[in-house]
Amino acid sequence: MPSFELVPGAPVSPVILHVPHSSRRIPADVRPSIVLEDAALERELDHITDAHTDRIAEAAADLAGVMPWRFVNRASRLVVDPERFPDEREEMTAVGMGAVYTRTSHREVLRPHGTDPEPLIERYFRPYARAMTDAVADRLAATGRAVIIDVHSYPTQPLPYELHGEGPRPPVCLGTDEFHTPSELLAAAQKAFAPCGETGLDSPFSGTYVPLDFYGKRRDVRALMVEIRRDTYMTEPGGPAGPGLARLAESLGALVDAVSSRPAARPPAGALPRDGRPGPR
Repeated sequence: MPSFELVPGAPVSPVILHVPHSSRRIPADVRPSIVLEDAALERELDHITDAHTDRIAEAAADLAGVMPWRFVNRASRLVVDPERFPDEREEMTAVGMGAVYTRTSHREVLRPHGTDPEPLIERYFRPYARAMTDAVADRLAATGRAVIIDVHSYPTQPLPYELHGEGPRPPVCLGTDEFHTPSELLAAAQKAFAPCGETGLDSPFSGTYVPLDFYGKRRDVRALMVEIRRDTYMTEPGGPAGPGLARLAESLGALVDAVSSRPAARPPAGALPRDGRPGPR
């Protein structure tokens, strides 16, 4: 099975639903690098996986008037995390959770000390980044713009690995970037997710994913992270989805429709006072 998949949408759609953390799959040849016994690994996957977010994105795509494209990671984030920086820029390296994790969500040993991350980065991280870059470039060429909606979930209670877990944990958190998240895109998301309860901003996770070739360079690449609190749609940790999944899919589909129909306006200077980089999620 490929480690990621680009699911085509309508040729006229500028939207890419990016789903990086929904998979529990660990390839057989990667498994020996993880020191956890099978039962402990399953528990870690329960906590760290954004369970069912691929299903939310798929249902939203089916509901949308103009079908968006979907870029879905088919490997667990315990293989590599495609949303981390693969170098010293990544603050999560401080807790052993850079592009290649060496610690678990509870700060226990996941891989041995001194593990070389480069083989996994070369095999999984770089091809993923190139493919996502190509997908965004394709939407720009086809429609004149690209809108990345980053689909995540997070636990009701903070996990020990979270560096900024002390803030509010609303049913839906919207992660923004001052360069790539225009005010109209944010307003459309707030309206679309209003039926799901309170919508917060950049807490407990901030930022959003943009391929580095476009990051801070192309305002016609817009991006927003949607973080869904897990108790709103599933049994925690790692349990089945419930009826809340359909409501969230409807809201995500409504957001896709809202941003597919017109370009998003550039925000006024200082409207979104964030640091402009992907958040530590």
